[in-house]
Parts: sequence; C-alpha cells; structure tokens
Amino acid sequence: MPRTERFLSPERFARLRDLRAREPHRVAEALAARTRRPVLSDAGRLFIVAADHPARGSLAVGKESMAMADRYDLLDRLTLALSRPGVDGVLGTPDIIDDLALLGALDGKVVVGSMNRGGLRGASFEYDDRFTGYDIPAIVRDRLDFAKTLLRVNLTDTATADTLEANARAVSAAARARLPIMVEPFLSEWRGGAATNMLDPDSVIASVGIATGLGNSSAYTWMKLPVVDQMERVMEATTLPTLLLGGDRTADPDATYATWEKALALPGVRGLVVGRTLIYPPDGDVVAAVDTAASLVHVQPAA
Repeated sequence: MPRTERFLSPERFARLRDLRAREPHRVAEALAARTRRPVLSDAGRLFIVAADHPARGSLAVGKESMAMADRYDLLDRLTLALSRPGVDGVLGTPDIIDDLALLGALDGKVVVGSMNRGGLRGASFEYDDRFTGYDIPAIVRDRLDFAKTLLRVNLTDTATADTLEANARAVSAAARARLPIMVEPFLSEWRGGAATNMLDPDSVIASVGIATGLGNSSAYTWMKLPVVDQMERVMEATTLPTLLLGGDRTADPDATYATWEKALALPGVRGLVVGRTLIYPPDGDVVAAVDTAASLVHVQPAA
C-alpha cells in the first residue's frame, strides 16, 4: 500500500535543492555543526536504518523493481523514521548523508558511512566491490560515527581477492582512527548468472571467521550479520559486537519480527541495521514498522 501523506513539505525540498546549487559549502557546515551522541544507548543497544542500496544500483523492494528510485520519497521516509523514538541513526552513502544533514535530520543520531558500493547489482564484476563511497579519512572529516563495508566472498571468482584486501585496509585504517567499523560478510556464489549469498549457518559461520581476521587490529571491528537458522551457533563464532541485518522484505512481517526478537536476545548481539524492510513496509505504514523494530531493540524492563 503506497503512502499518501508526506512528512517533509515541498518547501523543505526546494530549500535543499537551492542549497545544493548555490551554497554547496553548507554540507560541510551542517556536518560540522551536527550534535553527536555515544554510539550505544545506555542499555548498550543500537537501531540503525539503512539506505545505501541505490548507490549499488539496487532499487527494488519486493516485486517493485524501482521502489527506491524516487529520491524525495526515500528522504521523506528516512526523515520520518529518524524522527521516531528508539531510532538511533542511519547508514548511507555520501549523497544520502549530505541530504539528511542539509535537512537537519542528523542531530543526536549515529551516522554510519557506507564505503564499498562498486560491486553493482547484476554486473559481471559484482564481486570486485570497489570502495567508491566513503573512505576512512572522509568519515573522520565529516565527523561521522561509524564505517560500514560489505564483504562477499566467492571462492571461484578472482575479484574476491581484491575485495578482501580492500576490506582489510579499511579495517586497519578505522583502527588507526579509533573509528568503529561494521563488516557485513557473506560466502557467496554465482547462481544463474546472479551473485547469491549463501545463508545456511555453516556458510555464515565461515564468513564470520574470514571477516573477523581482516586488518592489523580488530579493536574497532563490529559484525553485521544476517539472521539465519541456528543463530546461537553463528554468535558462538565471534566475540565481536554484532548488529543484525534485517534482510529483504517478506510477506509476513510478524514472522520477521519474531525472528529478530529471538536473535536479539543472544549474547553479543547489540541491535539491528534494517533498510527496505522497514522503510518500505508492505502496508506503507513506516511509523508502525519502525516503532515495532525499535521496541524489539530497546526492550523495556518488566514492571
């Protein structure tokens, strides 16, 4: 069901366009003036909404192939989500983060810079996942709070070697800068010409071992992991703080929430990073979807 009401006015977007054209220096000023906060809540939890998909040419949500193509709609959904209590921050590429900064939506939020977007969806070079977004110096320059990388390991595609090396360099650079960095690892393979992540427990566990060993220090490394069967075994594979990947939208949100709730209770799990599932819910009710996820992350103690 499409949304019929907008959170942001047309005037806000007109102002955004005008600043982009006439005063581009305002981006750096907005980021420099942004109020920051600790990464983790007092309870040690974190709920991030993600919007770095378009930069990799991935615009589909469910069966809607161009759902994320309307940038105004995406920004409207993101600012609405960020306005909700319990939403700690946002993950995005520089274009998204800069827009949100100019819209004044990032004060008091954890901001995560997405780094490697060069493995375009459907490309023959998809596993050559170049760092075409943020780098660590830029994340430090813009006073962001976290870095994020994607690590898809295909044992039969030689492009994986360069991607591994680039991720290792990013982890090392983040450690030097004392900047948290979340690595999102998968064992992956070509299936019918498409890059396909392997989501069985053993494959996820193997990917965790590879990812946690990257770089010359693991002091600032976090994991960003899919919720799969036998998550207890998966979480036994690492001592690193872990955020759960929301995954693709399903036809049964309640079943998805129940799966997240169970996984969030495991030792080492610190929260959720979710994008399309919540920003584009099947019924169009962004507030309800985001609030439900927030309640799972920031569980209120029993009276």
